[in-house]
Amino acid sequence: MWKYNKQSGFTLVELAIVLVIIGLILAAVLKGQEMMSNAKVKNVINELKGIATAYYAYEDRYKAIPGDDINATAHLGQTAIAGGGDGILNGTFKDNAGTPATESQLFWQHTRLAGFMTGAATATTAPVGTNSFGGILGVQSDIASQAAPGTSTPVLGLLGNVVCSGNIPWKIAQAVDIVMDDGNSDTGTVRAGTLKTANATPETTAQLVYGTTSGVPNPGTMDETHTICMKL
Repeated sequence: MWKYNKQSGFTLVELAIVLVIIGLILAAVLKGQEMMSNAKVKNVINELKGIATAYYAYEDRYKAIPGDDINATAHLGQTAIAGGGDGILNGTFKDNAGTPATESQLFWQHTRLAGFMTGAATATTAPVGTNSFGGILGVQSDIASQAAPGTSTPVLGLLGNVVCSGNIPWKIAQAVDIVMDDGNSDTGTVRAGTLKTANATPETTAQLVYGTTSGVPNPGTMDETHTICMKL
């Protein structure tokens, strides 16, 4: 007589349990990714707000704009280098010379010496800040007014003094704008765009990076990084 070997396998209950466990693991992974993304958005927002808070706290205490303070030496001591006192922050937000040479870099010296920001601040050292993505974080004024007060060329459509943060991924930039402003890269008080190749200064006009006027970009474009600027 032939004998058949009995083959064992998974029951439907066992398969259901395995599928439930896999589903729970995938849900946990996706939730973890969402939490990490939300944390990155909050970091960028806090960095921009931190600059704005230091800017206005300094202005409130000394009645001058940090970086542009013409009485910085009297306010902060002999280490401080005075600014021009015209309300304009000359230079670009990415300026990072060895010795503070522009008011955009003096912003860091003044706010640090005043105790509103942390970091090195001497007569010869005031490194520019960096954000959580390794990009440059800093301040500047709209471009034309620096060379010719009374005229203006916007920074991503923004006039006056702005804080900018570079190397921000597309999705993070969009989420930051949604939380802080109107979710459009070319309108409101928060803008986003590319950097000029020649001098790393933000483009002057809106870039249509995200929002109702630009729609969702191609997948390849979504991997690009951008500079966010917020009006001070």
